[in-house]
Amino acid sequence: MKKLILPLTASVAALSLLCTAVSADYDPLFRRLKMSMKQVAARSEVSQEHRWKLEDLYPNQQAWDAEYSEVKKLKGEIAAYQGKLQDAAAIAGCFALDEQISQLTERLYVYSNMRHHEDMAEPKYQALSDKSKKLSVEVGEATSFITPEILALSEQQLTGLIADPSLSKYKRTLEEMLRQKPHTLSKSEEALLAQVGNVSQAPSTIFGMMNNADLKFPKVKNEQGEEVELTHGRYIQFLESKNRDVRRDAFKAMYDTYGKWRNTLAATLNANVTKNLFYAKARNYPSALEMSLFGDNVPQSVYDNLISTIHEFLPLMHRYMDLRKKLLKLDELHMYDLFAPLVEEFDLNITYEEAKKTVYDSLSPLGDNYRKVLQEGFDSGWIDIYENQGKRSGAYSWGAYGTHPYVLLNHNDNLNSMFTLTHEMGHALHSYFSDESNEYRDAQYTIFLAEVASTLNEALLMNYLLGKSTDPKEKMYLLTYYADQFRTTVFRQTMFAEFEKIIHAKAENGEALTPQELSSIYYDLNVKYYGKDMVVDKDIEMEWARIPHFYTSFYVFKYATGFSAATSFAKQILDEGQPAVDRYLGFLRSGGKDYSINILKTAGVDMSSPEPIRQAMSVFENLIEQMEQMTK
Repeated sequence: MKKLILPLTASVAALSLLCTAVSADYDPLFRRLKMSMKQVAARSEVSQEHRWKLEDLYPNQQAWDAEYSEVKKLKGEIAAYQGKLQDAAAIAGCFALDEQISQLTERLYVYSNMRHHEDMAEPKYQALSDKSKKLSVEVGEATSFITPEILALSEQQLTGLIADPSLSKYKRTLEEMLRQKPHTLSKSEEALLAQVGNVSQAPSTIFGMMNNADLKFPKVKNEQGEEVELTHGRYIQFLESKNRDVRRDAFKAMYDTYGKWRNTLAATLNANVTKNLFYAKARNYPSALEMSLFGDNVPQSVYDNLISTIHEFLPLMHRYMDLRKKLLKLDELHMYDLFAPLVEEFDLNITYEEAKKTVYDSLSPLGDNYRKVLQEGFDSGWIDIYENQGKRSGAYSWGAYGTHPYVLLNHNDNLNSMFTLTHEMGHALHSYFSDESNEYRDAQYTIFLAEVASTLNEALLMNYLLGKSTDPKEKMYLLTYYADQFRTTVFRQTMFAEFEKIIHAKAENGEALTPQELSSIYYDLNVKYYGKDMVVDKDIEMEWARIPHFYTSFYVFKYATGFSAATSFAKQILDEGQPAVDRYLGFLRSGGKDYSINILKTAGVDMSSPEPIRQAMSVFENLIEQMEQMTK
């Protein structure tokens, strides 16, 4: 995802990928694309009008090769600055060259990988992708001296450089370096920590291999009574079954399997927590949580505020669970009933052309200029639309500074695909306005902000669809779809965030994280979040063992804050009109020229206060009220 890189190093800056996630039951941004039964076309059979126009990046292979050679030359030239970054002139020259190298490398990387994603079996672009990745690593190595060398300067020297008019373009870069200085170690210590880097990845690597390759699940019966092997991919499909026996059996089979490996999985998660504590202590942070928030300059109060505010609104979640039980006509609501469809599947046959028009109309509150750029994206080769043989699955928005953004889809004619379209175009237009309004260094927005623009588009689309729906069945389908977004993206991710906070605090206090302790903490949180009237099955205590996000610690809270910020923006735009629209468009144009919290606050969403979350909860309450009225 787009992030602030200080200083810019192409090996990281090139990886500005904004994509939908890949696992429905633990990632709230997943969009299930229903596969068509028709024969999938070869890439050569896809018409030009349905392909993205990568020629806007490079007109031909010769142009790519020429720029590749240019980067090879420039990365050799930057070595001349090594050992000389002690005055303003040298630093300005080094930063300018670093920025040039980074931009070129980003474009090479993005182009080669998007070509590769068109047909991942095509050897020509497999090789080109590998070539760009190797170049990116080489550039990262060639520029790695910059940050340590500048940070070796005294605080007084850095303060002087920040005030130097000749470095005004790089003031924020230098200010960020000064902020990071207390947590930067000596050259030898940094070298030692770098060597530990590969070892520190062991918990995540081991979990990934076990979870994705070695863990095998038993067979369960599907709705037709056939025995089918349970897999990660099939699990959510089983939980969405209308047959309760299918849901229950899949649920129990999943957690029975994890339960057999509880000791190993607890040791793996424990190792990841221990790694976080080691780095926090080594880098002089008060806690692992504060270390994780430091990069975005997000105060811990934002994290704590999310949890405490959601606690205030847990009665709303409990009310929704009661409504779910009523709609499913159940005496008891169990954990395996959470994904069961509340209304019959309402298949809306929405062609791509219809989806574009609906998305365009739904975003009218954002004004003519926003929709003009949106239409340009639709008409000017930004989007690769349909599935073809070998094409990368899922959907994403990507691009390189200096050209328009791109969107990869695997579009099907249904509601999910229409939401995916507006989601990815939200990312794309955020990048467009950010790049248009800022120089390269300030255009890189953080992960903390990344999901706001995409989720706001979804909120406006949902509001538009609900406003024009006249079919009660369709309206209930939309309401439940939206309500479940709140359940999975706000409440569930906040519960995950609270679990992470608790286990790290216990470890920092010297307490042991045994399998029993992890399971007990996790089970009690489920009881708190879902309510006493729901049957919180004992099996759910092992869910902590299968959440991969726990190995990217303290990340999941950004789903909940992003969704809340987007919902707050949408409510302000619909209630206030133009003043709120102007603030939001200012947010899109801000890029990364300030810290994320400040950018949101300037635009009217103060994530350090409970207000945005409360505004989101008022929308959730309204959804529940509408559903309750329709069930009377």
